Amino acid sequence: MIKVSVSKTTAKGYATGQAYIVRQQEVTIDQNKITQQEVQREIYRYEDAVLKAKEELKELAKKSPIFEAHMILVEDMMLYDGVVNKIKDEFNNAEAALQRTGNEFVEMFENIDDEYMRERATDMKDVTFRIMRHLKGIPENAFLNMTKPCIVVANDLTPSEVSQMNMKFVVGLITQEGGITSHVSIIAKNMGIPCFVGVDGILEKVKSDDIIIMDALESEILIHPDEATINLYEKSAIAYSQRQQEIKRMGNLPSVTVDQRKFCLCGNVGSLEDIKQAILQPIDGIGLFRSEFLYMEKDHFPTEQEQFDAYQNAALLLEKKELIIRTLDIGGDKKLKYYEFMNEENPFLGYRAIRICLDQPEIFKTQLRAILRASAYGNIKIMFPMIISLEELYEAKRILEACKGELTKEEIDFDKDIKVGMMIETPASVFLAEDFAKEVDFFSIGTNDLTQYILAVDRGNQKIATLYNTYHPAVLRAIYHTILSGHKQGILVGMCGEFASDKKAAKLLLGMGLDEFSMSAAEVADVKYELRKTSFHKVQEMLNEVLNASSVEEVLNLIVDL
Repeated sequence: MIKVSVSKTTAKGYATGQAYIVRQQEVTIDQNKITQQEVQREIYRYEDAVLKAKEELKELAKKSPIFEAHMILVEDMMLYDGVVNKIKDEFNNAEAALQRTGNEFVEMFENIDDEYMRERATDMKDVTFRIMRHLKGIPENAFLNMTKPCIVVANDLTPSEVSQMNMKFVVGLITQEGGITSHVSIIAKNMGIPCFVGVDGILEKVKSDDIIIMDALESEILIHPDEATINLYEKSAIAYSQRQQEIKRMGNLPSVTVDQRKFCLCGNVGSLEDIKQAILQPIDGIGLFRSEFLYMEKDHFPTEQEQFDAYQNAALLLEKKELIIRTLDIGGDKKLKYYEFMNEENPFLGYRAIRICLDQPEIFKTQLRAILRASAYGNIKIMFPMIISLEELYEAKRILEACKGELTKEEIDFDKDIKVGMMIETPASVFLAEDFAKEVDFFSIGTNDLTQYILAVDRGNQKIATLYNTYHPAVLRAIYHTILSGHKQGILVGMCGEFASDKKAAKLLLGMGLDEFSMSAAEVADVKYELRKTSFHKVQEMLNEVLNASSVEEVLNLIVDL
């Protein structure tokens, strides 16, 4: 038996079955140049392939909102212009022009440090391959020989490939590439089947029809297990299934601990598609709407009306549940196709987020007006990112008040008492937390950036990845100081970083007094299950000892029984 350790588990559970290997279709592209007389013909060929792709996506979108995002991509004018210009100006044939343009988009997404946006590269690959398939007359692979329960193993899986599978036979998914925010991960979570992504070298270790076990609780793959091991894991699978039924039953129960301490569980999202998936979970609202994705999927700065439509639809989907919209957070690793950022030696410390908005107030005002207008349709709150000084906060609020004044004069409805909060994600915001708390309605702690700024560790640098740890005593003390400062001024304090979904961390944060936990919506049910079994007072009793710990190891030893 061979054991393979896995670092990225995106959907938990157990699965046993034969491996079903998915090999990527190889497409050969003719790079020969065309003549001037052939230009119009190639443009027509491309446009016809796009139309056919759109018709397919319309049907697929009826079954899954994932393909609504693909509809936007296939209609993207920057994609169209990129292909057509390469045909007209560089005399590429339609296939070569599509390949080159698609690769440019994919490279742009893959160079973004944000994992959610990196995974959009898979969407672009999927869309361009769908168009390419029609250009070259390649038939769809319908997985017709998938006729028995299996674990699908692939280099990567696109939403289109997953849509072709007979999912009643799929008991687990493993990919060699991909991340935790990929659509494959989302699909697996929604189906309740285990999923591993980014399993390096798995295609070299597993062959078609090999018996494999996925242990997505201990993050292990067992290849060629013996009969005794298979029987053991089948019993574990039954016990896990029973626990999941209990978690599902708890989903509709109040968010309170055993000693009646209330807490709030919300989802982090980046699109309407994400919200449609999130409301299937027992969420109390959306604690982070990453508005930058509206900008990143366009070929222009989105207009006020375009943004209003998105925010209004989001509010209506949530039916009066909380919707916290973070204002534009671009820069750093998040680039726009239509705006040129200056080269910076350290972009994470540079021209980004609120700094861009305050420097270019017209962009900021367009967004704020759209959010305010949408606030008439739901429980919307505004959150400013990367604030490090009271001067920045005052200026952001001044611009917001100016927008309110404009809308009042124009007799446009909005929530006059809309709540305004800010991210706590820099050491400066932690040190000034009590001052900031006098000026805002809520805090949301962004542990991903806060951890890297406090520890001076680039979270994307694999050579020092082990140094990046939110359990570091300095980070825990910063979090606790922020919660105390907020509560001293009578405001709510939430968290929208990944740390909020760590089950032991969630209990510790509960003891610190955290009011709201916002995370990937798929994690909410599990966290709710754990917190409902927790005693708030019992965690509080051990809190001082944890906060006085001087190392990560000491912290982890103290909370081992949480």
